[in-house]
Amino acid sequence: MKLKINADLVGIGTSIACAAHCAILPIFLSGLSVFGVNIIHNFWFESGMILIAFIVGLFSLRHGFIRYHGSSVPFFLFTGGMFFLLAKQFWHDYELVLLPFALFLIVFAHIFNFRFIRKYAVKKEQTIKNSCLHQVTG
Repeated sequence: MKLKINADLVGIGTSIACAAHCAILPIFLSGLSVFGVNIIHNFWFESGMILIAFIVGLFSLRHGFIRYHGSSVPFFLFTGGMFFLLAKQFWHDYELVLLPFALFLIVFAHIFNFRFIRKYAVKKEQTIKNSCLHQVTG
């Protein structure tokens, strides 16, 4: 049995995990400062988390773009979300305002990518069903 990984679901999960990190983790880990460990509002740690989210997101969106639909809409939404995440890094006073916009844009990018892939699959299935063997275009 071949294991099939849905890259969009991985991207959505990563985005939600990032939001949980930004919103909930400070509450639970605030006690670490007593022991001298400071990962809350640590520029390098949070920048690394954003970089990981960016790489995973681009990987999942790239797969749908190249293999299926060719639409750049998910990339624009994802890029907007990443800009909000980066803005959150520099304007800490507005972190709780910027974070929901980042989360929604990134999640919607993956949802649009997922829908575009499904739309392509339905077109391809209908083309095969109608015995039309020419190339399916998105």
